[in-house]
Amino acid sequence: MLSAKEVAYAVTKALDEKKGMDIKLLRINEVSSLADYFLICTGTSNTHVKTLCDYAEYTLEQLGEKLLGREGHRGNTWELLDYGSLVVHVFTDEARAFYSLERLWADAEQVDIQDIVMPEGN
Repeated sequence: MLSAKEVAYAVTKALDEKKGMDIKLLRINEVSSLADYFLICTGTSNTHVKTLCDYAEYTLEQLGEKLLGREGHRGNTWELLDYGSLVVHVFTDEARAFYSLERLWADAEQVDIQDIVMPEGN
């Protein structure tokens, strides 16, 4: 069984492979009991948001992780995948700016993922 960190890293890599933008991994277990990690990502369109979520779900299914819930909001401007220890949020640009999760969770530790994701523009 994978640790919460290993699961979070696997999905981070999967979202990066599918060209997810501005990926942020927040470790929230010190500030909330909701989960251990929040993974936040931007898709370039509503279709891209859905594709990113589908691929994240597929990746975790391959690793034996059980999806507890998947919710969409307003025609794929924001989708959420709940895996218990990890919650994945994929937004369009506008929805991400509106909900501003990084600001809401400013007390959480931002995990350094530069070894997992490709630098922007590659």
